[in-house]
Amino acid sequence: MAEKVAPTVLSEDSIVVAATQAVSRATGDETVLLQLESGRYFSLDAIGSVIWHQLERPQCVAELRDRIVARYEVDKARCERDLLALLRELSAARLINVTNTPSGGAHE
Repeated sequence: MAEKVAPTVLSEDSIVVAATQAVSRATGDETVLLQLESGRYFSLDAIGSVIWHQLERPQCVAELRDRIVARYEVDKARCERDLLALLRELSAARLINVTNTPSGGAHE
């Protein structure tokens, strides 16, 4: 029987980075991801691709959100909601690593 893994908790203070077992290739405006352990492929659209490339270095979700808000005309709350949804999917697929920091950190 497969071991159940608790879902990763993500917040604006979480630190996210691309997992070492994930490889990517840009194809036009999209990016194709391969999770090496499972052999599963994933596809990201243009904005997802921009986010993926930002994940090459560890950063907190709030910094990533603020960069996206500055680059695109998007409401901050909607951006955070959509970003967290994408990051949850990437985390569930083991394409990113998530570290949670204690509340009240440097990202207030």
